[in-house]
Amino acid sequence: MAEALWGKAALWPGLRVGHFTDLEALTGCTVVLVEEGWVGAADVRGAAPGTRETDLLLPENTVEKVNAVLLTGGSAFGLRAADGVMRYLAERKRGFLTPGGVVPIVPGAVLYDLGRGRVNRPPGEEAGYRAALAAGEEVEEGSVGAGTGAVAGGVKGGVGLAGYLLEEGYRVLALVAVNSLGRPFDPKTGRLYGEELLAGEERALLPDRSRYQGSPEDYRYPFLLGQNTTLAVVATDAPLSKAQARRLAIMAQDGIARAIRPAHTPVDGDLVFALAQGDGKGVDPYALLRLGAYAADAVTRAILRAVLLTEGAPGIPAYRDLMA
Repeated sequence: MAEALWGKAALWPGLRVGHFTDLEALTGCTVVLVEEGWVGAADVRGAAPGTRETDLLLPENTVEKVNAVLLTGGSAFGLRAADGVMRYLAERKRGFLTPGGVVPIVPGAVLYDLGRGRVNRPPGEEAGYRAALAAGEEVEEGSVGAGTGAVAGGVKGGVGLAGYLLEEGYRVLALVAVNSLGRPFDPKTGRLYGEELLAGEERALLPDRSRYQGSPEDYRYPFLLGQNTTLAVVATDAPLSKAQARRLAIMAQDGIARAIRPAHTPVDGDLVFALAQGDGKGVDPYALLRLGAYAADAVTRAILRAVLLTEGAPGIPAYRDLMA
């Protein structure tokens, strides 16, 4: 039986996370730093993605390792934050070696949060640089970083982190920024989708639903149509090959579908990055199967943690506010 992890316990040496949060603009960015270079892959399931360097991560393409991954608000404007992450890494001479010097490899993806704050200020280069500078082993969750202005099916979205320690000794974690069209809860009962996966201590985060006023199931969603996306990074210390990291990302997508309904829609840009530490020689298929299964569970738990730990914003209630 795998051990559920969260917070500082979910990270390990070589892996750090940093946020930049702009409360006035209700936006921000989150950086996952793996400065020494980890095998990288990605899987895109939403039909409205905003991405940077994801083609580089295809198994058939040359560069295998990345130095950081950027998750950011600001829609396509937010991709500029990757320049700041590159600057941070270049100052430390981390990146792909070329005749002209190192080139940091920083794939990224965006979610839509434009117009949700008091000012219009998408994350830029300085935001990415500051997020990288802030990276550490303590990961704040809720309305921070890329989840600062996020909305999940009509309630406040945010950032969540969850992981597992497998019996084989490998670790796998998921960091998510939830800004979905689909709801993370059943509108008839108020129950969070996937909450049966929460670890014992995490269940204390669940609010009392006895006062919840239910509503009929409805997939018409008039709110925030086309202003959506759930982004995730799954990471493991297993020495996956690039193709295996891609399979890990594919399997982890199931965690989004378990926690959010509907998912992978025409107006979401749902995407999962995968990072694997080690020499890239690969693991046996059964080990990869278990890593992928637990990665999906970790994504579900991370989404639930994001929704449970976030605070409401003007005009956007937190999930727990609906239960009061």
